[in-house]
Amino acid sequence: MQPLSLLSHPNLLVGLQTSDDAAVYRLSDELALVQTVDFFPPVVDDPYVYGAIAAANSMSDVFAMGGEVLMALNIAAFPDNLQLDILTRIFQGGADKAREAGVVIAGGHTVTDDEPKYGLVVTGTIHPERILTKAGARAGDRLFLSKPLGTGVITTAIKQGSADPADADAAINSMLQLNLQASRLAQTVGINACTDVTGFGLLGHISEVAIKSGVAIELAAAAVPWLPGALRYAAEGRFPGGADRNRGYYEPLPECGVSTRGAVDPIVQQLLYSPETSGGLLLSVGPEYASRLTTAFAEAGHALWELGGVREGRGIVIA
Repeated sequence: MQPLSLLSHPNLLVGLQTSDDAAVYRLSDELALVQTVDFFPPVVDDPYVYGAIAAANSMSDVFAMGGEVLMALNIAAFPDNLQLDILTRIFQGGADKAREAGVVIAGGHTVTDDEPKYGLVVTGTIHPERILTKAGARAGDRLFLSKPLGTGVITTAIKQGSADPADADAAINSMLQLNLQASRLAQTVGINACTDVTGFGLLGHISEVAIKSGVAIELAAAAVPWLPGALRYAAEGRFPGGADRNRGYYEPLPECGVSTRGAVDPIVQQLLYSPETSGGLLLSVGPEYASRLTTAFAEAGHALWELGGVREGRGIVIA
């Protein structure tokens, strides 16, 4: 008996085909499951804060699809030579952040490894006709971002003992912020496409939206919001290794490709490829709804930045 293809099962509404943040499986005409898994090594020294950031990052994938999270399972790796109370603090940080989102952690699995790693397997729900994906952007859309960028270079500076405490605090607070409210606000307006900005950097995630939607995107470099200190640490060369990998993969892609128009600071270009942790939502909204979106975020006291627009064609242009 041949197994069903990942792309052919009639109830698998979102799988690998759109490179989306989570998988979606239909249970009925009005209910579908959203499921994802994410974990990574420590990005800060405090075990509790690390656990909370990892949990926020994991749940974000469901929020980016427009779903509501029900429950989660811990997934962790931990060395034999570290005290177990460190792992306890990591789990407590994750549990408290999940509780903030109204989510219960119902167990999980831990293995022995040389480096600590932590994250969540997250299960949520969504209406099958209200799924947000990377594939829905349309020519004429406006692009918005719900958090400033720069966590990759700032956490690298933290690891190197070179981060200003105020810069570190601003980055940590950003990573701890849930994308739950941003997701709910976006759904009140009518969003065409959505993703969260994480390991592939802003340009990596924008490229996936462009490719899967079959559109071109123009990004205004001067409009991109940066966390305090991000540009300085970038100028000092404090990029995580993923920045070069992201650029090497996305910049020359034949089905998309990234180019510049006019004078764009090379440091900013590299920052746009730098990995983010627990980044904000990238939202593509029709021009007729753009003002409603900005009003909804403003009335809720939630930050929002317009980054550029979508047009017919293919490729990414940074201007």
